[in-house]
Amino acid sequence: MLNRVISGNIKICGIIGDPLEHTMSPVMHNAAFDEMGVDYLYIPFRVEKEKLGRAIEGMRALNIRGLNVTIPHKVAVIQFLDELDDLAEKIGAVNTIVNDDGVLTGYNTDATGFLQALLKRGIEPKGKNVVILGAGGASRAISFILAERGSNLVILNRTVDKAKELADRISKILQRETEVLKLDRENLAKALSKADILVNATSVGMSPNIDETPVASNLLKSGMIVFDTIYNPIKTRLQTEAEEAGAITISGLDMLVWQGALAFEKWTGLKAPVELMREEVIKRLINNRN
Repeated sequence: MLNRVISGNIKICGIIGDPLEHTMSPVMHNAAFDEMGVDYLYIPFRVEKEKLGRAIEGMRALNIRGLNVTIPHKVAVIQFLDELDDLAEKIGAVNTIVNDDGVLTGYNTDATGFLQALLKRGIEPKGKNVVILGAGGASRAISFILAERGSNLVILNRTVDKAKELADRISKILQRETEVLKLDRENLAKALSKADILVNATSVGMSPNIDETPVASNLLKSGMIVFDTIYNPIKTRLQTEAEEAGAITISGLDMLVWQGALAFEKWTGLKAPVELMREEVIKRLINNRN
């Protein structure tokens, strides 16, 4: 709930995507704006694929300060922007736009948010063997930031060609080789036998299918770091079984909050109230469940 008067100097931020019913970003950002006492407001804008270009022109015309970008626009939006930061250009996907007097710059705080979530737990991925499940948008951002950091990657996906396409892009841009395997039990067992970090970048285990897991419990081991990018439920079956096996787990909630915090800082120039943002998301997830 907003506890401030909205003035004529209001700066608008928001999120574009389709669908948007389950986004946590308005809750997280409006609480942060309220806490920091800044005259900003965050609004969800449902934008269909064929209207994306007009939506970005609307961002300029209405002087919207910033937008988050989610499915299905993270790649397609690039053609409508003026500039890309170096990481977003490498990844080929944008999840945050900053409007500086009509100049629109794209960033990828999904990637930096993921890395920040690791580093804040004292985990340095450089030199680590990392197994990534999935080759979609989340995997794309995570794979690039880890490859750039110096991790050794194995990407497993049900559609091998999609994973190979991602690996080829990493090789071309970063000159780092990435192993690709079809996602099945045999290959997963082989990859995890040497893994320091496992990242689930698929939707397996996401609400409402909370009884599903992408990894059999007997493949999990003590000391492994298991990062599940899913944040609803707050603790997935994969995380629960990983903890029972003695693994260190990180929730997708951490990535969600850090990517949001980094976007907040780009829009406002202020340090984000990270813990408040986390608390607000948790409260909303619990309320939605009840």
